[in-house]
Amino acid sequence: MLRGAQPGTHGVGGMELFFDLVYVFTIIQLSHYLLHHLSWTGAAEAVILFAAVWWGWNYTAWALNWMDPQHVAVRVLMAVFMLCALGMAVAIPTAFGAGAGLFVGAYLLFQLLRAGFMAAAFGRTQMGRNYTQLLIWSALAGVVWTVGVFVPEEHRLAVWVLAVLVDYLGPAAQFWVPGLGGSRMSTWPVDEAHLAERCRLVFIIALGESILILGNTLIEAELTGEVVLAALIGFAALVMLWWLYFSTRHGNAEHETPQTEEAAAMARAAYAYAHALMVGGAIVWAVAIELVVAHPHDPADWTVITVLTAGPGLYLLGNLIFVRARSGRIARSRLIALLVLLASVPLGLQLTTTGAAAVVALVLLVLLLSTARVRQSSRPADVASAESAV
Repeated sequence: MLRGAQPGTHGVGGMELFFDLVYVFTIIQLSHYLLHHLSWTGAAEAVILFAAVWWGWNYTAWALNWMDPQHVAVRVLMAVFMLCALGMAVAIPTAFGAGAGLFVGAYLLFQLLRAGFMAAAFGRTQMGRNYTQLLIWSALAGVVWTVGVFVPEEHRLAVWVLAVLVDYLGPAAQFWVPGLGGSRMSTWPVDEAHLAERCRLVFIIALGESILILGNTLIEAELTGEVVLAALIGFAALVMLWWLYFSTRHGNAEHETPQTEEAAAMARAAYAYAHALMVGGAIVWAVAIELVVAHPHDPADWTVITVLTAGPGLYLLGNLIFVRARSGRIARSRLIALLVLLASVPLGLQLTTTGAAAVVALVLLVLLLSTARVRQSSRPADVASAESAV
């Protein structure tokens, strides 16, 4: 049931691609939840739902570093995981209402079944102990998630914030358990190339939601000049996000694995935490496209400006963490772009939604042009030297 190949020798298989199909629907559900709950409370609820969805996907991507997707038991298990993810997605619109039980039940089955399976598969090894401790932390978080189902709806958000904190702080606390101690990240052998490829694929899925929303909005709208212009701006910004993400300089393009004793800790920061922000930013940008294209000539209010800024802003923040984790450096170009984006908020409030979107797109364009260079050498030393310049 476990892979026999060494890290870096296996790619993403068909079973993993099949599993990701569920997240096409899940991301649609998340973006529509935010679109229909455009308030601070609604945004906080969307963040909690995304946090659970992302953690389920993230832990599965890590588990498939070691599980053999060709084994029958693993394939059956992955099909069950798909059902769990589908159950969560179906429950998203009513997760803070009548659908809370379905959302939490599917999530807990997802988390506990995977950790239990991995602990049993590894047996009495270090990795078996690691997954046993992860299972205990998932069960502890599960208690908090379950409590949130039964409290009054007005208190559910606060309880689930605590549940997310327990889930996300587990790795940082080394899954410490009384009597067992902690599970150091150096004891988690990781295939960084495999995780990088998995994250590229899910980021593409997140960008795809913008295409779906843009297409559906254009179908329903009268194709006036303002609508077409708004659509072109939204699409251009989408392309630039994709371009920046796959940049050989600071993006998640194919690259050499950094030589570090703490490879797992690096991967945790770069792929578990940083990519949560980058994927979340892509989902928020899909909502921004809907708001702009559906109302291209309306004055930009704080709601529109917040969504327009949050999409690329979350992406850039995640990108900063990603670069820092992998190289130990701060990507100055991304930091400057993030600060300029925030500083442009007062200007956006004086414009129409289309004008505000154009300002955001302009910031991304300047960032893209300022960091784009023709790659003149394929030697790793030359590439590393170029990457350190910006």
